[in-house]
Amino acid sequence: MYLLFFFLFLFSKFPNLSFSSHCTTIAATKTFQKCMTLPTQQASIAWTFHSHNHTLDLVFFGTFISPSGWVGWGINPTSPEMTGTRALIAFPDPNSGQVVLLPYILDPTVKLQRNPLLSRPLDIHLLSSSVTLYGGKMATVHNGAAVQIYATVKLSSNKTKINHVWNRGLYVQGYSPTIHPTSANDLSSIATVDVLSGSSATQRSTSIQTLKTVHAVINAVSWGILLPIGAVTARYLRHIQSLGPAWFYAHAGIQLFGFFLGTVGFAIGIRLGELSPGVQYSLHRKLGFAAFCLGALQTLALLFRPKTTNKFRKYWKSYHHFVGYACVVIGVVNVFEGLEVMGEGRSYGKLGYCLCLSSLLGACIALEVNSWVVFCRKAKEEKLRREGLIGGSDKGSGIMHSR
Repeated sequence: MYLLFFFLFLFSKFPNLSFSSHCTTIAATKTFQKCMTLPTQQASIAWTFHSHNHTLDLVFFGTFISPSGWVGWGINPTSPEMTGTRALIAFPDPNSGQVVLLPYILDPTVKLQRNPLLSRPLDIHLLSSSVTLYGGKMATVHNGAAVQIYATVKLSSNKTKINHVWNRGLYVQGYSPTIHPTSANDLSSIATVDVLSGSSATQRSTSIQTLKTVHAVINAVSWGILLPIGAVTARYLRHIQSLGPAWFYAHAGIQLFGFFLGTVGFAIGIRLGELSPGVQYSLHRKLGFAAFCLGALQTLALLFRPKTTNKFRKYWKSYHHFVGYACVVIGVVNVFEGLEVMGEGRSYGKLGYCLCLSSLLGACIALEVNSWVVFCRKAKEEKLRREGLIGGSDKGSGIMHSR
């Protein structure tokens, strides 16, 4: 249980660095009244809402990820999703190299990549728009360059909550931005903000993020730590005669508890898939199903464990070893895949897991070396006993008698 608290501490104390940026109300051309850090891509917005005429002055702060890439921000007037967004996308003009800002409507064909994304006028009350690179007019687009997208929008008299959508891509074909990366951060670049109060409707997003953290911690502890420990227990403790059958109960207890936790983590993963219908991580999902099925087969194998005198015992042992080690390997690999999916590839959570795994690996190496030393010593003593150099009554004492 201490492992659970340890990983929960790491994932909560040191979140991904994409959440660490701070917003500012000061832009290159004007100062705004309020600002907010957006949950992904180190992006933020600042705005001034004029309640007397329901006009919103806004600036979006983003960064390029490629010298030939694009950065976009937009408003979805109907729902918090990419499809239906009225977007302003900035990218370097293929002819002049200067940054241009063009309007686009993200209809369903864009999401399915059936047709290229073409610029067209927006059907919202966009009064003005412009773009500025950090560094002024002489600045150029490069990897990591900051951009500010300005917009003035006329809102409906009874509407102050706005669905903001933003993203960035690697390159542009002509004047058609190509699809953006599909990591967890890129697929969740959506926020609903009340421009009057400054609050963000992130309750559902927060609950999903909490489920992701719990899912990651439980699976890292179960599939990534407990099951490997159970396998190590069976491999290295069974040969210690003084333990008797205690090694078996320790092995079975650790594996059953690990599989129980893993089942809980697996169920949370299924629930996360239901809560995010447009987000799919096929490799992580397939590895998760494979690990769960192998773990279930291992658990069911206990019900059909033959006695030591049964002639099928050796086949059962071969099956048990193969399925068990396959489950452990797939589980560990999927923990790393899950960390990448969460955008925790360089996080303290991954560092903590690597430290635990490397400590276990170091213990395995030490135990393996010790096993070989004991094996070689016993083999040498057996050879000396056969040659009569060691008396039969000195069983393993290692005392040589002179002839």
